[in-house]
Amino acid sequence: MAARIEKVVTSGTFELDGGSWDVDNNVWIVGDDAEVVVIDAPHDADAIVAAVGDRTVRAVVLTHGHNDHVNAAVEVARRTGAPTWFPPADRMLWDVENGTPPDEELLDGQEISVAGTTLTALHTPGHSPGSTCLYAEELGALFSGDTLFNGGPGATGRSYSSFETIIASIRDVLLVLPPDTVVHTGHGDDTRIGDEAPHLQEWITRGS
Repeated sequence: MAARIEKVVTSGTFELDGGSWDVDNNVWIVGDDAEVVVIDAPHDADAIVAAVGDRTVRAVVLTHGHNDHVNAAVEVARRTGAPTWFPPADRMLWDVENGTPPDEELLDGQEISVAGTTLTALHTPGHSPGSTCLYAEELGALFSGDTLFNGGPGATGRSYSSFETIIASIRDVLLVLPPDTVVHTGHGDDTRIGDEAPHLQEWITRGS
């Protein structure tokens, strides 16, 4: 059976630099009726585990270290028996939220296979130093975390972020993907690479 993409939306707070904001997060589940990979695990382990059901979880993959993407990861991994994969450049953020280290380092070019599909890690720093997208070429899909949204780059006004760096990541790593690649974001609605690419200069002019 071919791999498919499922979405679960969880709600909670994003907390950084002494602030707290209510957020809805997209959790992406990629796989088939037998096995899946979970991309990001925020807020509600029960909802994520329920969506997985009795399928084998090959990995819980975290796109970056902000609490609203990782704060249920350890629990989801424990309950499913899956390893956590996490970008090491965001370890300082992980350690604020979790008392145990991630199981595996998610590095640029890392490949994780599930249900006949390969997810390739693309390091796209800027929103955070370790921010990483996952590209599933066979599915024509990119899981962008908080690097690229419907309407532009992720936020860069907080600790460990850089507007110039996220622009370079989007320009050099993401906008070179096929234009019809569907971008499944960490928050909000999907978009396509071809829909976002024409607006690069607008984002640069607008600034952070």
